[in-house]
Amino acid sequence: MERSMETGAGSPIIKMNNVSKFFDTFQALKNVSLNVGAGERMVVCGPSGSGKSTLIRCINRLEKHEHGEIEVEGIRLDDSAAALDAVRKNVGMVFQQFNLFPHLTVMENLTLGPMRAYGLSKDEARARAMNHLERVRIPDQAEKLPRQLSGGQQQRVAIARSLCMEPRILLFDEPTSALDPEMITEVLDVMVELAGTGMTMIVVTHEMGFARKVADRMVFMDAGEIVEIAKPEAFFTAPKSERTRDFLKKIINH
Repeated sequence: MERSMETGAGSPIIKMNNVSKFFDTFQALKNVSLNVGAGERMVVCGPSGSGKSTLIRCINRLEKHEHGEIEVEGIRLDDSAAALDAVRKNVGMVFQQFNLFPHLTVMENLTLGPMRAYGLSKDEARARAMNHLERVRIPDQAEKLPRQLSGGQQQRVAIARSLCMEPRILLFDEPTSALDPEMITEVLDVMVELAGTGMTMIVVTHEMGFARKVADRMVFMDAGEIVEIAKPEAFFTAPKSERTRDFLKKIINH
């Protein structure tokens, strides 16, 4: 079983050491160890229920791990307010289902966090929001409500909202899985562009074309464990594990 601890980029910005996570008696993560380098773009894949989403939810403390240690930018994640505040400010998250406030406009969705967390004035927050809406190519949607947008546009708003908090790390939890096929490309294009900026990214996805283009390293998970870690070229052309080979055969030929 390939369990390399080496990072694929700069010095580790995230360290996970023997992390386990339980939901009642079900063990979702089993002694997972993983380092993520600063500026690294990591893609996590695996079958449904393999622990992929739980992994990244533990990194931003949406889930509490029971055993092992997680460090983000040198801060050990525990129940302290300081650790929680640090991880919330440094780690952004883009969810499967957008999670936008339906009663707020796009602009209001984007400015709420920076004004509350960083004390930005309304004008400062709006300027930052417009900058990021331009980055995700929908500045003309600023005053609309989420329900007036397509799914792809809503997901790009969700990406812009995370960017407005100026995180150093961005986590994506299957960001295209709730989208119609024709909307997937517009979201992936924005993510490819973002990957070129040096942002540390961990992306849980089944979009293998995106993974080949963007990832510094691939992580394959199954049954709560990391089965294999490899560079994309080796991962796709010569996977070491039978479980990885079987997964790739199913997903690429799907």
